[in-house]
Amino acid sequence: MLALAENPPILPPHVGSLAELDGPWWIAHTKSRMEKALTWSLLKQGIGYFMPMVDRITFSGGRRRHGRIPMFPSYVFFCGASDARYAAVSGDRICQVLEVKNQKKFLDELLWIESAVRGGAQLDPYPFAAVGKRCRVRSGPLVGVHGIVMERSSLSRLVLQVSLLGQGVALQIHPDLLEPLD
Repeated sequence: MLALAENPPILPPHVGSLAELDGPWWIAHTKSRMEKALTWSLLKQGIGYFMPMVDRITFSGGRRRHGRIPMFPSYVFFCGASDARYAAVSGDRICQVLEVKNQKKFLDELLWIESAVRGGAQLDPYPFAAVGKRCRVRSGPLVGVHGIVMERSSLSRLVLQVSLLGQGVALQIHPDLLEPLD
């Protein structure tokens, strides 16, 4: 795990939001533990990307270490025309590139995750898409975010998923802030 200062930014520094990036989105399925190296490579090549990360504390050698891990292990999202796709693949860090058929839905899902990250939500990688009630956050810093609710004691657990991957992240939120979509 890299030191906090050695991690790549989740978005290219010149970009304020995912919505500013142009071109079709692609999903890079990376070789094991190559997400950050690929992200640095994309940044150097000027290719737009999104690689959200979560903070983790690990214990190793009797020491407590703070680091960041990719929210979606083995996946980096990037955008651009076919030349950007070719440049990304040529680095020998990717197993395959997945085509995104429904660009709008995919970008909406990424924007919801970006909104949760910027809103300071405590995100927990959720390795599979939950089956449950779809809801939208109706107020607060995460207003407009869509997800699937999983009940958990006095708080609700809202899963923001990337349906194409079948993965997501979970955040805890007060149920009064949610409204059903269905």
